[in-house]
Amino acid sequence: MLFAHDTECALVGAAALVNTADGDREGLPDVAALDDFFTTYGWSGRHERTDVELRQVRALRPRLRRIWYADTDEVVAIVNGLLRESHALPQLVRHDDEPYHLHAVPRDAPLATRMAVEAAMAMADLVRMGELSRLRHCDHPDCDNVLVDLSRNRSRRFCDAGCGNRAAVSAYRARKAAASQS
Repeated sequence: MLFAHDTECALVGAAALVNTADGDREGLPDVAALDDFFTTYGWSGRHERTDVELRQVRALRPRLRRIWYADTDEVVAIVNGLLRESHALPQLVRHDDEPYHLHAVPRDAPLATRMAVEAAMAMADLVRMGELSRLRHCDHPDCDNVLVDLSRNRSRRFCDAGCGNRAAVSAYRARKAAASQS
């Protein structure tokens, strides 16, 4: 583990949330999809299961996406803005059989607020450790997804949407075509 468990979970969750805004396809089309996202990425606390909550979570995505394209100073401005707007006050908490970790807003804060603050706290860790280069874009030419490279050797190139497999199949087919032509 390169970072604290809660930092890694927040980074992965933030990238996944950003990737739900996929051009023509809405990754969070309804409250049921938000329920699945909530469960898949291990969120806890308040979850209203309303259209208002869904709109608030969707509205957070462009702001988080900007982090993957920003320089350090802009990342810091975004992070500080998210923390300031949410009145974040970091505290150590323990719940759901998890060890102590940081929460900066109460568990009953709106889901979009908790998502914003947890992403901001995780990004703050990346900034402090000089590790913003771990925020990457998928290398597949037809993909606009973002990713967090948590590998020790910083070798991750593709998102979780199957792009690595597509790239491997394309490379295999190109090698086969080149071999049959020679």
